[in-house]
Formats: sequence, structure tokens, C-alpha cells
Amino acid sequence: MAESADSRPILVHMYATHADAIPSNQPATFIERLNGQYHELALRAFMVIVLAHWAEHLFQAFQIYALGWPPPQALGMLGMYYPWLVKSEVMHYGYALVMLIGLWIFRSGFTGVKDRRWWTIALGIQFWHHIEHLLLIIQATTGHNFFGRPVPTSIIQLWAPRVELHLFYNTIVFIPMMIGMYYHLFPPAEEHAKFQCSCAWHRGATA
Repeated sequence: MAESADSRPILVHMYATHADAIPSNQPATFIERLNGQYHELALRAFMVIVLAHWAEHLFQAFQIYALGWPPPQALGMLGMYYPWLVKSEVMHYGYALVMLIGLWIFRSGFTGVKDRRWWTIALGIQFWHHIEHLLLIIQATTGHNFFGRPVPTSIIQLWAPRVELHLFYNTIVFIPMMIGMYYHLFPPAEEHAKFQCSCAWHRGATA
């Protein structure tokens, strides 16, 4: 155990994320646990989901541009076995929502300046991506398509094909996420004192 400046006992854990640990006399919330003792494990699980979805989009692009499949038949790896699932707006909106919630929940675990900045950029972009999927699921659920289109259509989809658009969306969310993860794993020298997270591969990394 350790003592804080006001002599209150604080919980010290080998996986503690924040420099200001949670007082032991107060039960940790679910989000505090995810960014505390379970932070590394939870963040890894989240990244597995992100990478699996990213791989699906890349495989779908491969089906279209390398194999020459028409977009309605290019449903990714999952769609080869469960086409009804991939054609459902529920799955696409569900993933967009999971991404948005995950980026928001884990943001407090990014305690540095650079890692939090890039993670927040990804969060902002994903918020808009989520809005686009929200419009699609509203149209699919109500049976009323916007903009006079024969199929559910998002705003930017008025100018860009859906497959390419959402591949682009996932790319511009993924890139700042990865930059944020880099600074989280390899904190800059000037931010070493802020990091107690076991995600950091070594404390001597500089950027």
C-alpha cells in the first residue's frame, strides 16, 4: 500500500494506468477498472475487434478489385458464410457503436499528451462515422429511404460509393488510433513520469 498527499490509502496495482490511483475506500466503477487493473487486457481485446473488422473491409476490397466480384456479392469473409448478417444494417451500426463506445471508454486510460490527442482525433472521426451508420439503420428500420434513393443512403454516400466510403472511414479512424497506440506503448521521454501503465513496452522509449 502507498500513502497519497492527504494520507488516504490508495490502491496500488501492477496494472495501474493512472498516476492518481483510486482510493481503496471507494469502489472502482466499471470504466475505472477497465482503465485500471484490467486496462491492458481490455485494450487488447478491443484492438482484436478493431483489427478483425479492418480485415473484413480489406478482404471485401480484395473481392471487388482483385477478384472482380460485383459489390453486392463482395461481402467479406464473414459474408461468405453468413450473407444475411453482413447485409443487415444492424451489424454495421452495432460495430460503429462498439467502436465509438470503446474509443470513449478507453480515452481516460491514455494519460499522456500525444497518445490522448491522437486517440481523441480517432474518437471524433468515429462519432461522424457512427452518425452515417445511424442514418442507414433508421432508413432500413423505417423502410423510408432518404434523398429519394432506392436504398438506404448516408450523407457522404451521395458522392462516394458505399464500399469505398466505409473503407475510407475505417482507414481515417484506424490511422490516428494506431498513432495514439504507438505513443501509449512508447511514451515520449518528457511524459515518462505520467505513465504507470503496463502497456508501455519499455520506459526508455523516446519519440
